[in-house]
Order: sequence, then structure tokens, then C-alpha cells
Amino acid sequence: MTQVPTPTADAVRRLVRSLLADGAADGPGGATGTTGPEVQPVGAGGEHFTWWVGSRHVLRLAPDREASARLRREPRLRDLVRPHIGVAVPVGVAHGEWAPGLAYTLDTRVPGGSAEEHDVSAVGEADLAALLTGLREVPVRQAETLGVPRVGPRSLEALRRAAAGAAERLAAADEFDPVLLHQLTPSATTQLAAQAGTSVLVHHDLRGEHLVVSADGRVRGVLDWTGAVVGDPAEDIAGLALAVGSPAAVRAATLAGYAARPCLRGLWLARCDTVVRLAESLARRDAGPLPLLRVQLRRAWEAILLERVTELREADEEG
Repeated sequence: MTQVPTPTADAVRRLVRSLLADGAADGPGGATGTTGPEVQPVGAGGEHFTWWVGSRHVLRLAPDREASARLRREPRLRDLVRPHIGVAVPVGVAHGEWAPGLAYTLDTRVPGGSAEEHDVSAVGEADLAALLTGLREVPVRQAETLGVPRVGPRSLEALRRAAAGAAERLAAADEFDPVLLHQLTPSATTQLAAQAGTSVLVHHDLRGEHLVVSADGRVRGVLDWTGAVVGDPAEDIAGLALAVGSPAAVRAATLAGYAARPCLRGLWLARCDTVVRLAESLARRDAGPLPLLRVQLRRAWEAILLERVTELREADEEG
């Protein structure tokens, strides 16, 4: 197996200097200076495949061929979704290969922080609703033509069983009360099965770091469309529950026209996922993501107005 080269600051700087030779870069030296544009890795620790380039660009380097295929597809997918979703997506500046068979993209940077840095306001929830509404409007056949895969819905019952075992391990570590999972019964998972004919374009990774949020709580953009699929819209509701909390996620989904069933399905996907992921991270003694996983667990388990699956029939009748 071919060893993937390590993206060093010098290598990134040389690549960026060649791409922005027209002076489009900013930062110390600029594109025509002796030091080139300022580059710094996004995030801490480990190998870095995403780099800030000055204050206006971001460079992403695919670590393998599978990721390269998704990265090459992304600019065309962003062009497809841009007219529909009501928030910004990055604009491609350059693309190519940074190593044999490994793709890169240089994109504009969407101004703002992340949902991990800024709370989403009520108006921001309306922005999220526009995002979910727009994703339903994206032509699925066009997305599939671009190579976006169609993925079947996950089994909530299988996930419930996995979460039940994980919850016991978390209880032993004094991290979680497993009684909370008793609300989700096998009968409830049947009621919350994905309904046929509801597949839409799904971002599939609406984590807090992928939501660009301004200081006033508005959602200004959505990043990283490489994981997009055609599939279960509840997955994006689940992602929002991890990013902004279950009440805000459900309010946004309801405003987007989703009924109680997909909202509750998304809620329980998020809740079970957080239990499983935290237990797995604790078992590996992987201290890096633990703080974020605990925050996501707390967000997913925030109470919402419509909690019980037994209320579904009444809610559906009222809707």
C-alpha cells in the first residue's frame, strides 16, 4: 500500500503560492512576496488535511482515493444546491492533485464562526429551516447523476439495541442514566421507521463545525458536502440535534414542514448515536473527542415538547 505523504506547511505553502500567483492571496508576503501566503492547519493534533490560507481561502487535501472522488464531486454538487438552500456554500477557486491520485480543492472561506462557537438564534433556526426545505427541493436525479450515492435508512431498532449496551457501560462510568433509553421501546422504533418515498438530498454531516454562524446567531453557510447522500432526511435532523440541540433542531425541522414522525426519528437517531459514540471513545481511552462527545450527548438529550412516540397519532391527526 502506497504511503500517503504528510502535508507539511512548506508543501502547502508551495502549492498555494502556485495557485494564487495572480495575487489573490492575502496574509504576510501575499502571493508575490518572499514568504507566500500565511497558512495554518485547521484543528489541533494529528496530520492536517485542511488548511486556512490567509483570511479568505481554505485548502482541503484528500487523504485517500475514496475521499478524492468525493472531493472532486463536491464543486458540482455545491453548484446544484446553491440556488435552493438559502445559505452560502464555498466557491471553488482551484482544484487538482496535490499528490499522485490525491485531490485538493482551494475554496473561498465563508465568513463567520461555527455552531460550536456561536449559539444559533431564533432567526438562525429559520435559516436552518430554509436549509432543510431547500434540500428537499434539490432534484434527486441530478444529484445522482453527479455520483451522489443513494443510501437506505438505518434500522432504529438495531441502533436502539446497540445504544442499550453502550448505556450500561456509560452508567458504570457514571456518564449516563440508562433509564432514559427506556422511552424508546421496540414498538416505538417500528413506529419511527423511515417511510417509503421520502428520500431527499441529505448533507449527512451537519455537525457544528460545518455550520457557519455569525456572532448574531444567524446561520450564514454550510461547509463540507463531501458526505452528501440521497437518503433519509431524519439524518440531517439528527445532525442538527448534535450541533444546536434537540429543541432547536426540531423547531427548524417543523418550520421546514416535517411532521412529528421524522422529527422524532431524527431525535432518537441522534440520542442513540451519542450514547454509542461516547461509549466507544471511552473504551479506546480516546481523550481527544471526549469533551465534544459529552456536549453532543447533552444537546441530543435536551427535552422537547413532543417527546413520547405515543403522541404521534394525535400529532399526525392535528397536522
